[in-house]
Amino acid sequence: MYAHPTHVTFDDIRMWVSIADGRVIGVPLAWFPRLLNASADQRAKFELSPGGLHWNELDEDISVAGLLAGRGDMTHPPRAVA
Repeated sequence: MYAHPTHVTFDDIRMWVSIADGRVIGVPLAWFPRLLNASADQRAKFELSPGGLHWNELDEDISVAGLLAGRGDMTHPPRAVA
């Protein structure tokens, strides 16, 4: 069964992604700074594709595979702890 997104919602701290196989994934918005800092209207303007989610206005793309693997924003590498 292919895990493609069917619906997305947000609460104050999480994004909830429903996928076709019946699972619902909840991930912290802190994982995706563009979404965390976006308005509710901006977050609501997403597009679903077979592999993930896209926000054109925010230049944000999130794959379902990445969410299932527990990956957040991969464009900013984690900082080294001194």
